[in-house]
Amino acid sequence: MSKSLIRNRQTKILATLGPASNTPEMIEKLFLAGVDNFRLNFSHGKHEDHAERVKMIRAVEAKYNRPIGIVADMQGPKLRVGIFKEGSIALKAGMVIRLDLDKAEGDETRVNLPHPEIIATLEPGAFILCDDGKVRMQIREKGADYLMAEVISGTKLSNNKGVNVPGVILPIAALTEKDRRDLTAALDMDIDWIAQSFVQRPEDVAEAKKLIAGRAFLMAKIEKPSAIEQFAGILDLVDGIMLARGDLGVEIPAEDVPIVQKKILRMVRNAGKPVIVATQMLESMIESPSPTRAEASDVATAVYDGADAVMLSAETAAGNYPLEAVSIMDRICQRVEADSVYRALMEASHPDAQEDASDAITVAACHVANTVKAACITNYTSSGSTTLRTARQRPAQPILCLSHSLATSRRLMLSYGVNAVYTQDVTSFAEAVQMAVKKAEETGLAEKGQRLVMTAGVPFGTPGSTNILRVAWVE
Repeated sequence: MSKSLIRNRQTKILATLGPASNTPEMIEKLFLAGVDNFRLNFSHGKHEDHAERVKMIRAVEAKYNRPIGIVADMQGPKLRVGIFKEGSIALKAGMVIRLDLDKAEGDETRVNLPHPEIIATLEPGAFILCDDGKVRMQIREKGADYLMAEVISGTKLSNNKGVNVPGVILPIAALTEKDRRDLTAALDMDIDWIAQSFVQRPEDVAEAKKLIAGRAFLMAKIEKPSAIEQFAGILDLVDGIMLARGDLGVEIPAEDVPIVQKKILRMVRNAGKPVIVATQMLESMIESPSPTRAEASDVATAVYDGADAVMLSAETAAGNYPLEAVSIMDRICQRVEADSVYRALMEASHPDAQEDASDAITVAACHVANTVKAACITNYTSSGSTTLRTARQRPAQPILCLSHSLATSRRLMLSYGVNAVYTQDVTSFAEAVQMAVKKAEETGLAEKGQRLVMTAGVPFGTPGSTNILRVAWVE
């Protein structure tokens, strides 16, 4: 890894690939502009297209000798209305519309709702939202295979618009048949993370975890109110969390979203797992070369909240200014992290050390690094657990992660402050210290005369056995 590739920030950037960023040249430019990880959206595109993108990313990774994480985002069940005779219908408050399973084209009196689970679950008084909440209806009557709904707000409903049903757990599996095929294909492409959509309860992620069988890390997308209610159980089973605020903001009141964001980020950080804040971060940059002040504040808030990573969706996948979006996100992260208030917030919210030697040594390493003004904190890790413990503390120093596992190196690139270096295995602690000093200097994380703090587990190759702390000089 060259010195020029060390980011001047600890928060990571995850960018989505799409029509605006599908070429090797653009992927390389996005990487050089600050992208640490790439997201492949399996809601769109064929498997061959995604496999080609993976090859392009891996070519950039090889060229710059720096691990890059790849997230495969599963589509999940998509709840949508059917189609209309005229393509859309006009709505007025007070209108009553029949929602049924009949696949015939709809009109102002009836709409095809091809989801028997919704019809079976909803009761009179419940709300149903369409088109990202622009249309709001309340159920007035229920039959065996239909619902009668009164329009509360909204002026238009067109073909195949999305449906949200707040406040209920739908008896729908989070993994569709398409997701299973996509999951198998993504694992065969050697991606690093699977992002699972439509998670409502712990059982949903347990099934995905079983199918993945250790071939990738699993993150749950939090976009349903039921997932918030059962969050502790979900968090316990997954390797990371994506806070997908788009659908979530439709199903819970908008004023609750910032509070939920803060609570979830705190819980995930305490668990020592990476958390991504996603959706509509720089939305206006799809069509504008600069963001709104509100969007800049939104990215900054996620950084102040201690997010491991912030995400760009359509901004880089289909927008007119993908490079500008990455650059401004990079600059916002740097400015926030340079603020004394940010560092004070990170220091004030250190998670307590867990009652085991590995965590105690990791916490001590962060204190020692501050005391001796170390240039970086270095971990030698095989499973990644040592580095995740360090990232959990949100240290002021960058984290140099040395691993003989390329898969581990790539997966850790999503975590706060981690600079992962794939290196050959070592057999002794003395050899590990020499390797750490050499790589710290090569990457530019430390210079001659500076110190680094190193943690590792002896015997080597025993996952989760951090039991040594060492201060070393770069000579």
